[in-house]
Amino acid sequence: MSDQDIRHSTMPNGVPSGDGKVKADGAMQYFGLTLDKFLSHAAKWHPDAEVVTARIDGRLDRIGYAGLFERARRISALLAGLRVGLSTRVATLAWNTQAHLEVWYAVMGVGAACHTLNPRLTAEQSGDMLRQSGAEILIVSGDLLPLAERIVTHAGSVSHILVIDGVEGVRMKGGPDLAISALEPPRSRPDMIPWGEFDENMPCGLCFTSGTTGAPKGVTYTHRSSYLHTLRLLQADMLGITREDCILAVVPMFHASAWGLPFAAPAAGAKLVLPGRQADGESLAGLIATEGVTLAVGVPTVWLRLVEHIETHGGELPTLKRILVGGAPLPPNLMERLERRLGVTVQTSWGMTELSPAGTMALPGDAARTASASGPPAIGLDLLLKDVDGRALPEQRNAEGHLHVRGAAVLERYLGHEDKAADDDGWFSTGDLARIDAGGNLIITGRAKDLIKSGGEWINPAEIEAVIGAIPEVLLVAVIGRPDDRWGERPLLIVEMRDVSLNDEALLAPLRGRVAPWWIPDDVIRVAKMPLAPTGKIDRMRLRAEYGR
Repeated sequence: MSDQDIRHSTMPNGVPSGDGKVKADGAMQYFGLTLDKFLSHAAKWHPDAEVVTARIDGRLDRIGYAGLFERARRISALLAGLRVGLSTRVATLAWNTQAHLEVWYAVMGVGAACHTLNPRLTAEQSGDMLRQSGAEILIVSGDLLPLAERIVTHAGSVSHILVIDGVEGVRMKGGPDLAISALEPPRSRPDMIPWGEFDENMPCGLCFTSGTTGAPKGVTYTHRSSYLHTLRLLQADMLGITREDCILAVVPMFHASAWGLPFAAPAAGAKLVLPGRQADGESLAGLIATEGVTLAVGVPTVWLRLVEHIETHGGELPTLKRILVGGAPLPPNLMERLERRLGVTVQTSWGMTELSPAGTMALPGDAARTASASGPPAIGLDLLLKDVDGRALPEQRNAEGHLHVRGAAVLERYLGHEDKAADDDGWFSTGDLARIDAGGNLIITGRAKDLIKSGGEWINPAEIEAVIGAIPEVLLVAVIGRPDDRWGERPLLIVEMRDVSLNDEALLAPLRGRVAPWWIPDDVIRVAKMPLAPTGKIDRMRLRAEYGR
């Protein structure tokens, strides 16, 4: 067939003529933006770059990208025998490990979507999500099999559980309607299932929002959106990693695709260290020292445990240059402790599940960085501040507004919803209140849903939390609204203290002159342990249920 006869439907490049054919005006190759290409690239060009997994018994498993690629291809063949293919969904309930990563690429490579479940949720919560996704196969870590069996009773769709990681000693009894078996790639090389032979707009993943302020909603990622998200992550003003880096991914793979690290690391040829289920300070310090980690990624509470371990037991982490923090607000005093004691640069970020999830990141090495500013948007994402009625603010810099975003990796519609989540111009409302400073840096100032209306006026809890969170004696802080007969609502301060000797008057003193007098909380509640959601964020729904009445 000549160039003149190539139909537009089969060649996306070129200029269609009046008869529907493509004129031979020259064209570029079609290169589908599918995620399998990241691992294929790493296997060819960085075959010996390692993926290291920490085991519960202290062992470290190692494999190069070439070996991981080979195992993932064999798992694809195994899954094909279980009717996994285009448009199907496979659920996983597992930790950050080599086996979980192999499963990801095996599932996504054949055009199926991977639905990650959070092991820290209840069986009923995960079962509801699994019922929505309709996945018939659940791949589970051996230690989580009892939880998986309980989840299945609430889901109804799962017919087969495949067990990875710690298969030895696991009792796989199953039943007439549920098969349970170990997942192990075939020893002999089977007929390989082609990877990437599908449209780049096919779904590749499904992740539910954390549900800390409302019911969780499903967000479907596509190959194209995640591929472009990865390219944005790799920009110098974002993650900016190279083949010389060693990345410790503490952020779970079930938390918005581990923020894209399983794709970015092989794309750059960087070494990837996976901690399994061990996220305590001692274990992380050991991994960083042993493996020469240069960049560590996770939520603030993880790094609080790390710095507390180092402060208590001593030790140095000379290879660690940078810590990327996201998922929850970073207390200024924690940022100062990390940089002073560990000698690292703390890079703040903002994002959400609906953004795949990276939004903005502070510029690496920016001397003017602060805990509250999370950097400007990189190419591929745009920001817009609107007023309460949905009109764009006339001045976008140094004014507070409701934050909206749009881009190639931003949600258009939630799973199972008919209505779009974005407006006709593609702007998605994040639910955040924000400012953009003169340098284009995004500063999240609060959540619209968290605002407290007292005496007809609004109080922003985030501003109170920022002041209290800067007190060295405070570990974690939250402000919620509590019903009040006179004012409608009044702010309640809830703190987890590092030093309990500080009394309430001293705790509230820094607010005077920083916020309006009527913003100052009437009461203080001290908790031994701040309740955290499974993603590491403060669980405001639980706080409201326990203290907001």
